[in-house]
Order: sequence, then structure tokens, then C-alpha cells
Amino acid sequence: MRVFVTGGTGLLGSNLVQLLVDNGHQVKTLSRSAKKAETLLGGLNVEVITGDMIDIEPWAHYLKDCDVLFHTAAYFRETFRRGDHWTPLKKINVTQTVRLFEYAEKYGVEKIVHTSTNATVRKREDGMPSDESDRMNPDEALNLYGKSKVIGDQEIDKFSQEHRTPVVTILPAWMFGPGDSAPTGSGQLVLNFLARKLPGSFPSGIDVVDARDVALAMIKAAESSIGNERYIISGHYTNLEELFIVLQKVSGIQGPSKKFPIPMVYLSTWIKERIAALQNKETDLSLEELRVMTEMKQTSGAKAIRDLQITLRPLEDTMRDTVDWFRANGMNG
Repeated sequence: MRVFVTGGTGLLGSNLVQLLVDNGHQVKTLSRSAKKAETLLGGLNVEVITGDMIDIEPWAHYLKDCDVLFHTAAYFRETFRRGDHWTPLKKINVTQTVRLFEYAEKYGVEKIVHTSTNATVRKREDGMPSDESDRMNPDEALNLYGKSKVIGDQEIDKFSQEHRTPVVTILPAWMFGPGDSAPTGSGQLVLNFLARKLPGSFPSGIDVVDARDVALAMIKAAESSIGNERYIISGHYTNLEELFIVLQKVSGIQGPSKKFPIPMVYLSTWIKERIAALQNKETDLSLEELRVMTEMKQTSGAKAIRDLQITLRPLEDTMRDTVDWFRANGMNG
């Protein structure tokens, strides 16, 4: 396949580019920073296009002659500083995403594989794992990022109804894995663990998945799915206490043993957010993140496992490789 990957230096995008190259595909990838692309992808046979989702027109013509567009780029912030974040969230995750898909069709791309999130999936009242049919309304989202993705998915549905190019939507759980150079919120959690900055755990429930498994699912979807399908990619339903136990095992660092009640964590997080806002700084944990972690929603990846014929790594392997990558790249918290 001849493919175009947006967000090629992100956690998911960099692993996707690596896997595509390993499988013999011709890859073009979009990166906002040529220097970062050289650092992360320099040893790969990849054509790097320097550009930004804010301004698509200057680079859209590179989509010509590509069979598949893999769209992993998004505006994503978990711990906001003060200011207006809804405007860029909506512009990049909704307006510009649809614009990109229109350009893809214009230049003859045969299929689009789009990255959404399982944060757009509604929690079931009966406590059973949610699936692809449990779609949220925008006002149900727990944070602005989730809201932008819900609206984005709705607009992509409209695109699919009005255009001929098939779109496959991938809904990953909270991703961990090597190559998290930003780092994302999950990577920062691991780095804080390695630096012994985490005071303890609290009651939580989160779906996690290896970014490399998500990348494989996206390639499988490009190769096999007829399009206009949605696939949750969720490897393990876990919690902070279990994650800390696994991280302790793979890193050799003693994890925090304290356990805090949820009301205390909410109060502490609220206070830290207020202080951070006054200082125009970011916090390690926001109230929005806390709401997601304490919602204890579980989503099912059974459809993807069945239809895309993927297998998912053990949690311990993911955490070990994540820790090893950070250490190998001089990132120790």
C-alpha cells in the first residue's frame, strides 16, 4: 500500500509508521516538526511532510497517489492551562478533520482509517462492557476533548453518507507504549512513577491498550474492512493499584502503597488546579482526567478481535517496553 499518516511523531502515529515500514508499505507522514521527525523516524524509509492540521491546503496535494489515509493527528490536552481550548479542539478535531477527508477524496485516496477514542462510548447502566453501539451525545462527554471527538464522529458519519470514500473509525482505549516522546498523559504517569512522584492510588477503573496493537488494528482495518465500521481497541480493564504493581515489577522501583478515598482526591485535585491556574501552569492530574478514571467504564474490544483478527499484548509486556523506551531515551521522570 501507498499510505499517508498524519501525526507521525505521536505515540500512535510513530508506532504505526514503524509497523507500516516493517510490512513493506510506502509511507508519507505529516509532522509539525522536521527535527522531531528526524529524531523519531530518521532511520526509516519514510517521506516526511512538514505541516499542521491547522493549515491543510499547503500539503494536501501529497495525498495524491496514496491508497490509504491513516489519520492519527488530533488536538489533545489533558491538563489545560488557562485560556480558550474549545476553539482549537473543535477546529482540528472536527472542522479540519472533515476538510482533510474531503481532500483525500479529491486526490483519489481509496480508504480512510480515522482515530477517534473510546471516550466517545457511553457507559452502560447495567455495568456490562459497552460496545460500538453505545454512542454518546456531545453533552454526555466528561471533558472537552471527548466532546470534540463525539462531534467529530457525528460529522464523519455525515461525510460517509454524502461521499463515496469509505471511512473506518478506530476507538482506542488509554494508550501506553514505547515512542511516547511528548509524553502523553499515560507516559507522564509512567515517568512520575519512575521518579517516585506519585503519592498513592485511589479507586479507579480504566481501559488500557498498547499503541502498537492499535497500529496493527488500523492496518488490518485498511486491508480488510469494507469501511464505515467502528472498532473499539481495548486490551485490559485495570486500575491504578494494578498498574503500580505491574510498573514496580518491570521497573524495579517500589511503588506507592497509600490509598486515598475519592472525595479527598477530588478536593486535592481541585485545589491544585486553582493554584496552577493562578500560576498559569499545568497539573499532573486534572479534574477532567479524574472524572474519566473514576467513572469506571469498561469497553469491549471483542468486535475488533473477531473481525480484524488481532491479538493484544499482555499488560506487563506493554509496561516493560514503555519503561525501557523511556530509560533508553534518557527520560526518567
